[in-house]
Amino acid sequence: MEERLQKIMARAGLGSRRACEDLIRAGRVAVNGVVAQLGHKADINVDRVTVDGREIAAGGRKVYVALYKPRGVLSDAGDGSGQVSTVLDLVPLPGHVFPVGRLDLRSEGLILLTNDGDLAYRLTHPSFGHEKEYKVLVEGAPSEDVLERWRRGVFLDGRRTAPAEVSFAGRQDDSTWLRVVLHEGRKRQIRRVAAMLGCPAHRLIRVRIATLRLGNLAPGQWRNLTDAEVRTLKESVKRRQKRT
Repeated sequence: MEERLQKIMARAGLGSRRACEDLIRAGRVAVNGVVAQLGHKADINVDRVTVDGREIAAGGRKVYVALYKPRGVLSDAGDGSGQVSTVLDLVPLPGHVFPVGRLDLRSEGLILLTNDGDLAYRLTHPSFGHEKEYKVLVEGAPSEDVLERWRRGVFLDGRRTAPAEVSFAGRQDDSTWLRVVLHEGRKRQIRRVAAMLGCPAHRLIRVRIATLRLGNLAPGQWRNLTDAEVRTLKESVKRRQKRT
């Protein structure tokens, strides 16, 4: 049975359908050797579907990997040119896996890599509002009033950010470590809010996505999730789905 390419790709673990549409628009997807267009359909059991020349399969074993993304490494799959190192370069796994969520080039910390398209979609779609926790090193010593403004939300691009958990986590020389927990993920949100409040972020480390924690991984290190971690993560996703 033929299906739209973005649906096939998402099920194969290449990310959300929106992310897969971007890959198609970029000309990185081909069906039987012909570059695909948005709206193209295929039968994965008959047609050969490739992304950047690599064939995707209909099913197969699900893979779940926790990675500590270092600074200076792209958190997405890149543009296919190979000119900039990406998280996929750090994890030598066979087949296709896809990074869940993004961290900007200067940020570091937890990235989930998986070929479970359904889980990736539910962890990244804004409607589910999963928690993401960060350690943030900011300039100076922000006052409690500044932290309270951050907690209540500030206006970015014409709309207020959602309430956040922001607390003091320690001092380092002339800077302050904060613990920040968000339920949304606008582009460079933490850095922009910190700068707006007069305490620019010098370092940003993501330490948790929903129930999954970075643990003691060092930059560039990765590990497979345990069965218990996968089960807990999926249960968390189901609970959020029921609330929404």
